[in-house]
Amino acid sequence: MRRRPAPAADALANLPDTLHPLVRRLYAARGAVTATDADLPLAALLPPTPLRGIDSAADLLLGAVKAQRRIVLAGDYDCDGATGVAVGVRGLRALGARHVDYVVPDRFRMGYGLSPLLVDAAAALGAELIVTVDSGISSVAGVAHAASLGIPVLITDHHLPGPSLPAAAAIVNPNQPGCAYPSKHLAGVGVMFYLLAAVRARLRDEGHAVPSLSPLLDLVALGTVADVVRLDTNNRVLVQAGLRRLRAGQGHTGVVALLDVAGRDPAHLSAQDLGFVLGPRINAAGRLDDIRTGIECLLTDDAAEAAALARQLDGINRDRRSVEADMRDTALALSADSAATGICLFEPEWHEGIVGLVASRIKEVHHRPVIAAARAQTPGMLKASGRTIPGLHLRDVLAEIDATHPGLIERFGGHAMAAGLSLAEADWPAFCTAFDQTCARHLDADTLLKVTDSDGELPPEWLTLDAALALEAAGPWGQGFPEPQFDGVFRVAEVRLMGADQQHVRYVLAHPEGGTFGAVHFGAGEHALAVGGQARFVYRLGVNRWRDRVTPQLMVVAAVER
Repeated sequence: MRRRPAPAADALANLPDTLHPLVRRLYAARGAVTATDADLPLAALLPPTPLRGIDSAADLLLGAVKAQRRIVLAGDYDCDGATGVAVGVRGLRALGARHVDYVVPDRFRMGYGLSPLLVDAAAALGAELIVTVDSGISSVAGVAHAASLGIPVLITDHHLPGPSLPAAAAIVNPNQPGCAYPSKHLAGVGVMFYLLAAVRARLRDEGHAVPSLSPLLDLVALGTVADVVRLDTNNRVLVQAGLRRLRAGQGHTGVVALLDVAGRDPAHLSAQDLGFVLGPRINAAGRLDDIRTGIECLLTDDAAEAAALARQLDGINRDRRSVEADMRDTALALSADSAATGICLFEPEWHEGIVGLVASRIKEVHHRPVIAAARAQTPGMLKASGRTIPGLHLRDVLAEIDATHPGLIERFGGHAMAAGLSLAEADWPAFCTAFDQTCARHLDADTLLKVTDSDGELPPEWLTLDAALALEAAGPWGQGFPEPQFDGVFRVAEVRLMGADQQHVRYVLAHPEGGTFGAVHFGAGEHALAVGGQARFVYRLGVNRWRDRVTPQLMVVAAVER
């Protein structure tokens, strides 16, 4: 276990005194040391002007809106792409565009990005301008094909570019070469929101009455959290603004319907609910079925239609869980005795839409970079997805393999922590060797040691409902601004197994300084501790709402007997 360092006393000086002292300490430890960092007012949002290409992109899009040209958004099949399309369609219509449509790639037939096939789908809708969402920075062939059809392409993306950029009419991407935008961690939906903000500013400067774009912020928050981008201050402002709207009952009809089907109360919504409750239901459609189901849920204003689509998405997500569980069990068996630094897993019957989730699960178990692969629709080809650990940039690893083993990878792309690729099945053994060797060169023994972080011990006087509610209202917590977790030694006073298969544990824990506290440890039924035993527990301080009772609850992450 690794304790996060306590903040220096002067780091707390500029934080509001109105914050709970525990929250003040946690904010400062994460580098949030000003009132703006704590309050996250929307006025603190960075302006779009430093984004490279934003001026030409806004001019191009505004011209298309004024001329009522047919604008077709080309999206992606994950939650970031779905929310980005919904933001783009809703925003453009609000700004006066009357002909806005969208296309998304068939994951299994077209693959990721603006392929020539996706361009043809946009052209079939009469596209006079294609605007990519959460994709396009590597779509050299697709942009060239669009140009051959006389259709300009405006790229909005946040992925890392390849060695050459597409010959697009405009590109907005904080990670493109030469872009000085200080927040490099915008999600795809965030980039789309910024483009709309730039168009709106131009219309306003011309004297037009323009609507606020703030109603779109619940969608921006959802896509940002679901894509697991780093929650720097700018992204935290976006997410907090969206959460405020949802908590106030101002969310879009489809988002509210998804919360309802998941049994979540919007009034107590957290960023974790966006990432682990709503995001998977939308992502499931792109993994197993058609992401357009998710997009239409986010676009409809009809409550009955939204409810029906939300139920459909919930059903797809249940199917996804079943498929994932089977694949995960196989992957655990395959990787059980692996000595590789970089683990590669492949089974012919695996579903290509789920391999990323499997890679993530195995990465968590072994604390190693993992690539999981399945057979693609194209005979002889594999689709693979990878996840990595801190200290290893996965896309850079794939780029290194591509440079040292030309032709081994057909196509790749992604982020520091997650990436995807395609390659020939015959080349899989060679790729596995190259991946393991490359990972081994970049990772040392310390990096490969799995460490559980803790914000330290809490005295009994802070294990209260007041502190739990303060943590619930704080944040937003997420990638780069981790949700707080604490540790301490407790004696087990009561034990009860829960769940249909008794896979969860409910404890009553006694603190050595006095007081007893309810705790729950999900998935630990087989390893439940005995009454009277002592253990060091790592836990999160949460809120348990049951009927008319609201109580603090320790959400156990790990327990080590003493």
